[in-house]
Amino acid sequence: MCRNIRPLFNFEPPATEAEIEAAALQFVRKISGFNQPSAANREAFEAAVAAITANTQMLLEALQTSTPVKDREAEKAKAQARNAQRFSK
Repeated sequence: MCRNIRPLFNFEPPATEAEIEAAALQFVRKISGFNQPSAANREAFEAAVAAITANTQMLLEALQTSTPVKDREAEKAKAQARNAQRFSK
């Protein structure tokens, strides 16, 4: 999976439309192999991003969990600690 795509479910505050669209854009870039599509492919590229954004929003709204909501700052601190340990070797 693309390292720029982060989990978006079960966070407080919830994922924003911009975060969902950014994840969709990264996904489409990854599977298409294009960072920026050519003029001939732009319409299909943008349609795919819009469709994935909409479907992701529907998925996030439909998912249910019994686990406690995660705090974004706490998760960020955990990731930074993992990276510090990983790259300090």
